[in-house]
Amino acid sequence: MPKLCATEGLTDVQQDILKAVRTFVGEQILPVATELEHADEYPTEIVEQMKKLGIFGLTIPEEFGGLGESLLTYALVVEEISRGWMSVSGIINTHFIVAYLLLQHGTEEQKRHYLPRMATGEVRGAFSMSEPELGSDVSAIKTTATPRDGGYSISGQKMWVTNGGSANLVAVLVRTPEGHDKPHRNLTTFLVEKESGFGETAQGVTVPGKIEKMGYKGVDTTELLFDDHRIGAEQILGGVPGQGFYQMMDGVEVGRVNVAARAVGVATRAFELGISYAQQRRTFGKKIAEHQAILFRLAEMGTKVEAAHQMVVRAARIKDSGNRNDLEAGMAKYLASEYCRDVVEDSFRIHGGYGFAKEFEIERLYREAPMLLIGEGTADIQRMIVGRRLLEDYALPG
Repeated sequence: MPKLCATEGLTDVQQDILKAVRTFVGEQILPVATELEHADEYPTEIVEQMKKLGIFGLTIPEEFGGLGESLLTYALVVEEISRGWMSVSGIINTHFIVAYLLLQHGTEEQKRHYLPRMATGEVRGAFSMSEPELGSDVSAIKTTATPRDGGYSISGQKMWVTNGGSANLVAVLVRTPEGHDKPHRNLTTFLVEKESGFGETAQGVTVPGKIEKMGYKGVDTTELLFDDHRIGAEQILGGVPGQGFYQMMDGVEVGRVNVAARAVGVATRAFELGISYAQQRRTFGKKIAEHQAILFRLAEMGTKVEAAHQMVVRAARIKDSGNRNDLEAGMAKYLASEYCRDVVEDSFRIHGGYGFAKEFEIERLYREAPMLLIGEGTADIQRMIVGRRLLEDYALPG
C-alpha cells in the first residue's frame, strides 16, 4: 500500500480488495493508460477485467449478486483506479450512482430487475441532469415528460452524459406536470433503457457522438436527445413522480465523494511522479530534491494529498452511517479538487520542460485535473453549499 493515504480501521476484506485493485492498476492500467488516453480509445479490455474483479457490483448487496461493500470501500477503490487513469474511474462512477439510486429509491421490482445485471456489468448505468443552458441550476431543467396513453412522452436535450454511449440504462431527470409552486418539486427521474453505441439507440433516443475534450479521454461524454420517447410509468424511479430532485441530490452527494476520491488518486500519482523525478534529475551538482525550493514543494504536495484523503474518508464514513453528508462531501470535493490541481501543477513544475512533453505521464495528468474542478458541481457551488450549512450549524440564537 502507498506510504501516504493510509486508512485506519479497515477490515481484512477491505484490505484484500484494495490490494487486488492496486495490483490490477499496476499491471493492467498504468502500462497502457497514456497510450489509450492519447488515442482517446475506450479501455474495453480494462472494463472486462473490472467485471471479472466484481468492481461493477462492489456496492450492490449480496442478495442481488454484488459484493455489498460500503461507500468508503468504493471511494478507496476509486482512489486506486484514478491513480492509474482517471477515465476508468469515470466509467464506474455513473454506474455506481445509478445502482445507489435504485437501492435507495427504487421499487422492489426495479431493484430485482436491474441490480443483478448491474452487479455483473451486463447492465451499465449512466445518469443525466445537465442541459445545454442550465449549468448548475438544476431547477431550470427544460426536458419534459408529458403524460400520454397511460405513460409518458419525453422530449428535450441533455448534456455532459458520462458513459452516454456505452451505458444501456440512463437515470434521466426531467420535468413533469405535478403543478407545485416550487420548480424543483416538478422533477421526476426516469429509468431509460437503450442500446449501447451512437446514433438512434432506442425509439426517440439519439446519442449524437462523443464530445471532444481537452482531457478525461477514453470515457465517452455525450449529449442525449429525446424526441417523443415513449416510456411507461413503471420506469419512474420509485414509482412516484415529482421526487426526482431529492433523489438526484442524494445521488450527487455520493458522486461528490467519488470525484473527491478521484482527485486524491490523480494527486497521489502526480506526487509519485514528482518525487521520483526529483530524485533522478540533477542540477548544479546535486539531485534537485536536495534543493530547498523543490524540497518545500514536495512537502506541500504530500501534505495536500494526505489532507484530501482524510476528508474523503470522513465524508464516506458519515454517508455509510446513514447520515446526510452534504457538508462533508462538499468540503471533500472542494478541497480535494483544488489540492489536486495544485499538486499536479507542482509536479509539472518539478518536471520542468519535460513536463510539457507528451511522452511524460504528468502531461496527461495536467489535462485531466481541470475536470475535477467542475465535475459534480463547481468549486463555487461547493462553497455555497458548505457556507449555507455552516450558517445553519452555527446560527445565532433568535
